[in-house]
Amino acid sequence: MSIQSKSDSYAAAGVDITAGYRAVELMKKHVARTVIQKNAEDIGGFGGLFPLDLTGYKNPVLVSGTDGVGTKLKLAFLMDKHDTVGIDCVAMCVNDVICCGAKPLFFLDYIACGKNYPEKIADIVGGVAEGCVQSGSELIGGETAEMPGFYPIDEYDLAGFSVGIVDKDKVIDKKSMKAGDVMIALPSSGVHSNGFSLVRRVFDVENCDLRAPVAELGGKSLGETLLTPTRIYVKPMLALFEEVKVKGVSHITGGGFYENMPRSIPDGLGVRIKKSDVRILPIFKLLQKTGNISERDMFNTFNMGVGMSVVVSREDADRALEILRANGEDAYLIGEIVASEDKVILE
Repeated sequence: MSIQSKSDSYAAAGVDITAGYRAVELMKKHVARTVIQKNAEDIGGFGGLFPLDLTGYKNPVLVSGTDGVGTKLKLAFLMDKHDTVGIDCVAMCVNDVICCGAKPLFFLDYIACGKNYPEKIADIVGGVAEGCVQSGSELIGGETAEMPGFYPIDEYDLAGFSVGIVDKDKVIDKKSMKAGDVMIALPSSGVHSNGFSLVRRVFDVENCDLRAPVAELGGKSLGETLLTPTRIYVKPMLALFEEVKVKGVSHITGGGFYENMPRSIPDGLGVRIKKSDVRILPIFKLLQKTGNISERDMFNTFNMGVGMSVVVSREDADRALEILRANGEDAYLIGEIVASEDKVILE
């Protein structure tokens, strides 16, 4: 179908609608990678359709999550690398959804930019599609808004949302947690997508050489390290849910240990963690040293190398570790649930 829509007046105001059509054409190959089942509408329609197969569900509950990439995007602008931030966008949503025990079904994105460069938009959506593939989600639609005068012409914002499904009686229930249960850590891939306002200030990213190799980072550059996409934990966690009773899951995002772990722990209980047991990644050690940041602030801002925490009974710990490791996670025990009014006890 040929598109005849064209407005010279709108283009003179800074909005090129033909560039939008070009971007849609370029992104279709990326969207096609995520297709799980054939929908009634292709991308470009007014709404994304997703046939809902409820086979095997007794009392299905839809679970949704939404988030953006935050100021990590500033690193993408500085590095002129736009094909991974979409993974971050998906990860920040689906990793939240999985904390409820839900399987992500579909995803939609929203890109707002100062100027629509079709190839750049396609790169961004390519990253979103890769995140969807990693999480078993279908990218069923989205929106690209060209907003001249609101965003600089070389900048954009990126957000999205995920919808998942779980049987009501399989929603993760922290009420079953008790003293003596154990917490398992799933390693992060890096800073993920939180704390970048502090990261940018500490490293003065606008004025440093982001491409120079850094010894403390094993020879990798600072820019490459900071742009490492957020790890997606959906498939390993779904495998775990199939075989082990999980009592609590936390996605470690902004606020670090102190803000996120308490969300999966009931009142009267806390988790005792030995700091020496936390496998802290080199980027966090460099951050703390460079910025002269207190240890408390580090654990209250960043994931410190732990992207997700999982609580199971001590009897199920070995089996849980076995399943997670078989599914690509170098999981390890990080703490014990204890009777406490303090939710997180770092020793």
